[in-house]
Amino acid sequence: MKKTLSVQKNEEIEVVFEDLTHDGAGVAKVDGYPLFVKNGLPGEKARIKVIKANKNYGIGRLLELYERSPYRVDIPKEDAPKYGGCQLAHIRYDGQLMYKENQVRQALARIGKIEGARIHPMIGMDNPWHYRNKAQVPVGEKNGKLVAGFFKPRTHEILDADESVIQLPAVNEAVRAVKEICRELGIPAYDEEHHSGVLRHIMVRYGRKTGELMVVLITRTVELPHRKKLVDAIVSRLKQVKSIVHNINPKRTNVILGEKTKVLWGNEVIYDKIGDIKFAISAPSFYQVNPVQTKVLYEKALEYA
Repeated sequence: MKKTLSVQKNEEIEVVFEDLTHDGAGVAKVDGYPLFVKNGLPGEKARIKVIKANKNYGIGRLLELYERSPYRVDIPKEDAPKYGGCQLAHIRYDGQLMYKENQVRQALARIGKIEGARIHPMIGMDNPWHYRNKAQVPVGEKNGKLVAGFFKPRTHEILDADESVIQLPAVNEAVRAVKEICRELGIPAYDEEHHSGVLRHIMVRYGRKTGELMVVLITRTVELPHRKKLVDAIVSRLKQVKSIVHNINPKRTNVILGEKTKVLWGNEVIYDKIGDIKFAISAPSFYQVNPVQTKVLYEKALEYA
């Protein structure tokens, strides 16, 4: 006999959120049946609409808050594009740290079967804004205009944005300048649906201590239209640039970088320092995106060692 679900699609119900998922959605339960709702916070009472009811879990949409969490932070609607990729931006920073600490505790218990482990408090930043030294910005076209910014949640629609509140100012400036130059030169944006066009992503890497900047242009095609004019304009507008790289990714894929990379101007790598250690950073190389907390992490590891 088929079991009847506790809730039905399109039903509106009142819930109290108990927890958060790994990607920051609120978790509520109705007769043990879990409902995941974006923007819900533990302790909040709310009215939601069930938009999906699977066998083991449901998805809801927040309609109205009856009781707010003290950790909730309101984001003005007009500022939403600046927070692209910030799933926890609606949670006060000390609440984010508490949530992450709880995530570690739950992972140890659920996956590692380790109960009662001592979890040290999260070490937060003095200023948790404008710290990322790397941006990978998808490029597309809207109303005949090249756009670059963030993917709208759960879609491949690109929201055009000139700034991210978690990227270093120099990175925001570089992304904005390269986007403007590509528009001026009429470089065709990539069309994901038809697998046509040219420019797929703009990547920027920045050495926080050295001030060195790398621009990576990721295209579907081997040829980069207006290559010389593009390079000259980037060098002219971005005085800190030390490397301009062309990466070619002809595949239908969500993977950003392709296998072939060539230097268009300047050096193959830029440099940065964490403490006394100097790092050479190429377009595809791994390097921590938060250099401030990386130093804290390394120092803590050395302390324990």
